[in-house]
Amino acid sequence: MDGDEQAFRRLFHYFSPRLNQFAYSIIKIREAASEIVDDVFIKLWKQREKAASISNIRVYLYVAVKNSALNYLSSKAHRQITEPFNHFDIAMSHDQAPDQRMISAELQEKITSAIEYLPPRCKMIFKLVREDGLRYKDVAEILNLTVNTVDAQMVIAVKRISEKVQAHFTAFPKKAVKK
Repeated sequence: MDGDEQAFRRLFHYFSPRLNQFAYSIIKIREAASEIVDDVFIKLWKQREKAASISNIRVYLYVAVKNSALNYLSSKAHRQITEPFNHFDIAMSHDQAPDQRMISAELQEKITSAIEYLPPRCKMIFKLVREDGLRYKDVAEILNLTVNTVDAQMVIAVKRISEKVQAHFTAFPKKAVKK
């Protein structure tokens, strides 16, 4: 990235949407979250000579955004550090029958609801792993946790979401299978 503006722009465009969501999940103010992410990238650009020594740019950016967001909170005397990402998307096929689309929409609603009811740390970990595609090791490093803690929180999240979804499926009668 040594002075390569195009590479830096690609890096920014690739990471900034998820980093904005991550910052927003911490501070709950969209404009401030965007400013935090922009500031992290500005600092990275100013210190671009050192960027080559960063072994994992994804983890570096998440940690920098997390630290900046927490600094923002402490300067503003806010104490709540988690709020849900407002985006959980399940792709639905458009060629489904209307009743199947309705069931899929209901299922998506159940999953989204289940995620929203997860404990704050569990929810953040689940979203970083499932939505942002981070590895357990990366999430552990970003949140200053052990990999075992991340794993345990993911087990809790999946179990609770599964229970809600399972309750949804047992509410629908099974179709008779012809022999």
